[in-house]
Amino acid sequence: MNLKKRHKREAEVHTSAMNDIMFFLMLFFLIASTVTNPNVVKLVLPKSASGQSISKKTVQVSLNKDLQYTVDRKPVAVADLETNLSTYKNLAKDLTIVLSVDKTVDIQEVVNVMDIAQKLNIKMVLKTAKK
Repeated sequence: MNLKKRHKREAEVHTSAMNDIMFFLMLFFLIASTVTNPNVVKLVLPKSASGQSISKKTVQVSLNKDLQYTVDRKPVAVADLETNLSTYKNLAKDLTIVLSVDKTVDIQEVVNVMDIAQKLNIKMVLKTAKK
């Protein structure tokens, strides 16, 4: 009779191969996610020898804290602002006003300029500073 105790064998799991597989999967997904961008549509546009380049014209309109208007760095009276902008509108087809306003100016003054731009059918953007 063999009364010696048998040693229990414990199950061992070798994870070195699994670590390699996980590393390669992670590397694959990182590379694949940087290569694909679902928001970008790549187009090959046709070429034309007689095509025109349409440039968007912008006009800088500024309003300081003393309520003094300037259009392209030229001082303009409030009453002449609409006529001045209409002359710029006649010169350029797609005109955009870049409005720079001091932060202490009343919002009603900004709305007045927006109304003039709306009347003349001119696009307008409000210039801000980065935080």
